[in-house]
Amino acid sequence: MPTYRIRAATTDDIDGARAVMLDTVYRDFGTGYVPRWHGDIIDPECFYLAPPRHTLLVAIDERDGAVAATAALDARGPAHPPNPRWLAERYPSGETAQLRRVYVRTEHRRRGLARRLVAELLEFAQADGGYRSVYLHAYPDSPGAMDLWRSLGKVVCDERDGVLGGGTGIVHFEIPTA
Repeated sequence: MPTYRIRAATTDDIDGARAVMLDTVYRDFGTGYVPRWHGDIIDPECFYLAPPRHTLLVAIDERDGAVAATAALDARGPAHPPNPRWLAERYPSGETAQLRRVYVRTEHRRRGLARRLVAELLEFAQADGGYRSVYLHAYPDSPGAMDLWRSLGKVVCDERDGVLGGGTGIVHFEIPTA
């Protein structure tokens, strides 16, 4: 059984982290790279390493030093559009820690990596002191995602149930901070 080291990403980890993220959007989501949604994947340094209130974590497989999983946090709340206006108002940028890119390579799943990464992100958000809520959105078809997020938080909007003005089919969650 492999062992993993979880830590803040460095510039040396960017290529490995980007590969995990791109593999996920192509294989699991089937969307491929979409510039308006995935700009942070192409330039994670700018989005997650440079801003002091943001972070990118990696899980490193101790056997070979490869990035096995990623998880990020930033201070950007959900935008309207494409998200419902009330959701963007409930989780404003600057006050909201948004969890992003919690992705685990297929061969490393079912080992608790996502849960461990999220715990570290929540500690980061608490240490910051300026976030009043933790938000994320998940794609229902992402393997294992819905079970994980339901065990950690509560659904605040399920766009599969019909949303005034249409929806994207994603599920929005709030994660308790304490």
